[in-house]
Amino acid sequence: QVRLVESGGGLVQAGGSLSLSCAASINIATMDVTGWYRQSPGKQRESIAVITSSATNYAAAVKGRFTISRDNANNTLYLQMNSLKPEDTAVYYCVLKKLWHEYWGQGTQVTVSS
Repeated sequence: QVRLVESGGGLVQAGGSLSLSCAASINIATMDVTGWYRQSPGKQRESIAVITSSATNYAAAVKGRFTISRDNANNTLYLQMNSLKPEDTAVYYCVLKKLWHEYWGQGTQVTVSS
């Protein structure tokens, strides 16, 4: 069974930074897509940063502030979040996709105070 364990969430003031990690029990280098999503209360889950075989894409709301990266040797995905805003408050999920398979982490709460 594939496990994704996220860490690094928490409470931060606006303008601050947080770094999220997602440790996978599977070889992430073989995945078609590795990425981060988030879900705010009352909103749909949204893609914010993904790495595919051909590109790295960011949602407009986080572009220039967030950076996705991965360590294939340690099967770990990262999300560096800078210049955080209150509207970034959400549960953040890492996801791996391979063909029709999707693997999701349990989510980690990020709260940005104004």
